[in-house]
Amino acid sequence: MVSVRLLSIVCCPGCRAAFHSSDDALECPSCGGHYRARDGFLDLRPRERFSEQTKYLDETLHADARHETVSPPLLSAGVRHHMLVRFLQPAPGDRVLDLGCGSGRVLVWNQPLGPYQVGLDVSPFFAAEARASVDLALGDLRRLPFADCSFNKAYALDVFEHLSRDALGQMLDEASRILEPAGQLFVYSHVRKNARIALGLRAINRLARGLERAGLVDLSQERLRKSDHVNPLADIPDLEQVVGQAGFRVAHIRYYTPLVAGFIENILLRLGERWLTRRAQRKAAAQAPAIAATGRTPGAAGAGPGQADPDAQEASRASRAAFKARVARGGPIYFLLHVLTWISRLDLVLWGRVRSGPFFALLVKERAR
Repeated sequence: MVSVRLLSIVCCPGCRAAFHSSDDALECPSCGGHYRARDGFLDLRPRERFSEQTKYLDETLHADARHETVSPPLLSAGVRHHMLVRFLQPAPGDRVLDLGCGSGRVLVWNQPLGPYQVGLDVSPFFAAEARASVDLALGDLRRLPFADCSFNKAYALDVFEHLSRDALGQMLDEASRILEPAGQLFVYSHVRKNARIALGLRAINRLARGLERAGLVDLSQERLRKSDHVNPLADIPDLEQVVGQAGFRVAHIRYYTPLVAGFIENILLRLGERWLTRRAQRKAAAQAPAIAATGRTPGAAGAGPGQADPDAQEASRASRAAFKARVARGGPIYFLLHVLTWISRLDLVLWGRVRSGPFFALLVKERAR
C-alpha cells in the first residue's frame, strides 16, 4: 500500500530533499535521484551501496515462505508483541514507524490499535496482508527516507544485533532525527554479557542440536537467520552510552531470558514441525506413483552438498502453510498455542528483573541530533 500520507513524509534518502512525484515515480529535484513504487510499496533504498549488508537480502533465508502470510501473535512472537504494546502503547493519533519490519506482521497486529503506521525494511519479503493494508517502504536504516520529526513513536525488534557498532550509531542518529521531541523508540535486542540463568538456555540449545543430529528436528533455517548476528553491545551500560550519544535515554527496561519459551519453541515446536514435514513428504510420495516407479526417493536429486533438499523444502512449505491455515481458523490448535503463549510469559515473571543479555527497552528522545 502506498498512501498519500506516506508520499507526504518521504524524502530522498541521499540528500533528504522533498520529492517531486508523478504517477508511481518519485524524483529528487536536488540530487536527481529517481525512485519508484512497486508491488504495493515504495523502493527508497539509497543509491549509495554500503559494504555492510544483511543476509536478510538472501532469498535462501526466505525459502520456507514463513513471510508470505501473517499468523496470530503466538509463542515468543506473542510475548514480544505484548511487551511492545505495553511499553509503547500505540494508539489513534500516533505516527509509528517499524524499523526493520520484516514481513510486516507486527504492523498487521497493531492495526486494531488505530495508529498510523509505516513499515521499513531493506528486503522486499513482505506478507500479503501487510502489502494490502499498511504503508511499506524499502530502505536502509542508516539513511531513513523520511522527513525530520515525521513520527512520534517507533520500534525495532531483533534489529540491533544485526548491525555493527558504526551502523547502529547511524541507525540511532536517524531514528532520533525522524522522531519528534520526546518521541519514543521501543527496542527488543540483546547485549553480549549474560546472566548465569542463560546457562539454562544453552542447555536447551544443546538438547536441540542433539535432536537435530538424531534427525528429529531441523534447525537449519534458525542458524541461517542468526548467521549475521554481530552483537555490537557489550552490556547494559554500553547500551545506555550508545543510545545516549544519539540523544536517547533508557526510560524503562525489562529483561527476557526465554527458558520456558526456548524449550517450547526450540524443542516442542521443532519436533512438531519435523513430524508435519515428514508426513507431508510421505503424502506427496504416495500421490506420485510415476515418480515412485522410477525408483527415485524424495531428495535423491536436485540438492548438492550443503544445499537444501528441494523436496524437503517443498514439503516443509506445504505443511507449514496447512498448519498456519488451521491456526488462522481457530479451534483446538489455536487454543493450545494461545495457552503456550501465556505460559511463555512466565519468563518475564520469573526472570524479568534479572539483568541478562536479551532485553526490552523504551528509549525516549531527550535532545535533537
